[in-house]
Amino acid sequence: MLDTLFIKTLKHPLRLMAVVIDKLGVKANWITLLGFVMGMMVLPALYFGNTSLALVLVIINRVMDGLDGAVARLQGPTDLGGYLDITLDFIFYSAVIFGFALMNPVDNALAASFLIFSFMGTGSSFLAFAIMAEKRKIERLEYGHKSLYFLGGLAEGTETIAFLVLICLLPSYFAVMAYLFGVICWITTATRIYAGYRTLR
Repeated sequence: MLDTLFIKTLKHPLRLMAVVIDKLGVKANWITLLGFVMGMMVLPALYFGNTSLALVLVIINRVMDGLDGAVARLQGPTDLGGYLDITLDFIFYSAVIFGFALMNPVDNALAASFLIFSFMGTGSSFLAFAIMAEKRKIERLEYGHKSLYFLGGLAEGTETIAFLVLICLLPSYFAVMAYLFGVICWITTATRIYAGYRTLR
């Protein structure tokens, strides 16, 4: 829901950093992979209950996720880059939630399972429509040049990042927030299915 505004706000500073990185000869896919490795460190961090470190790792991962796209736009986007970006993003999001289940299985495991279940809805509705949109050459210009068509909703990237930050700041409320965000994800899935049906029928 907030992705368009968020992307426009960060576009200029990310481009400035990308210009410097491009001059150093760093490839966009290197940033994607390094950001993923850093992000996956949330699993041991959360397992040991270090939510402050987990928060830092979430922020690093998300900054690098934005930076790899900015660098790719300078170097020329590739299908491999787009594939890695979306695949590793979904793995990372689920890893953070799984990490909270590891940290406190008794209180968090069921809520984490429900949220990962809801991610399947948002992820599948997103990717399935992306395939059909590419086939029909449907574009969403306000998002700029993206590797995949983005079908919006209540729970997009910006809202998910905000949620991940919030659960790291308030880990004792994880279960409540996970259930609430899971419901928001299912509302997003339902609206995407409806919009996809209206567009593709």
